[in-house]
Amino acid sequence: MKKVLTLTLLAALLLGACEKDENQTATQGQTLNRVILLPDEEKTGAQSILLAMTIGHSSRDCKGCIMIDGHIFHVDCMGNGNYCATIAAVQLQQIGTAVTATTTDTFDLTSEDFFLMPDRSLEYVDEKENHIFLNVPEQMVYRDTTSLQFTFTGLFFSETAAYSNY
Repeated sequence: MKKVLTLTLLAALLLGACEKDENQTATQGQTLNRVILLPDEEKTGAQSILLAMTIGHSSRDCKGCIMIDGHIFHVDCMGNGNYCATIAAVQLQQIGTAVTATTTDTFDLTSEDFFLMPDRSLEYVDEKENHIFLNVPEQMVYRDTTSLQFTFTGLFFSETAAYSNY
């Protein structure tokens, strides 16, 4: 219960600091794209983290970016750009060289059954105080029909940002 309250307060604080406005874009895109480590309560093999990032673009700047039933639509706060500040709680898991991130809260990113994740390089300070990046390649993800969570695949760590974040 404490963990949920902490996540809720942190998300409200981070998201409340940046309002979405049709005439405004996020000016701190680089500094907002980061990984926030959460304290481990149990050793499950998966690290719980927050992905804080800017994503999306205004509908005015979009001729359509999501295909639904053969029609192209704009969906707020998805895809390329830095229009919306968002935060997602995920569990990070690495098996061999394969790194995945699965959301732990059903509606952090969207209430839709899909999410268009843009390329993002998220600043990260590991347990040895090394400054590295968690890189998430662009991908369309769909909710798992049972858990209702999203799983991002193909993530990788590097010493420099692999993506420009815009």
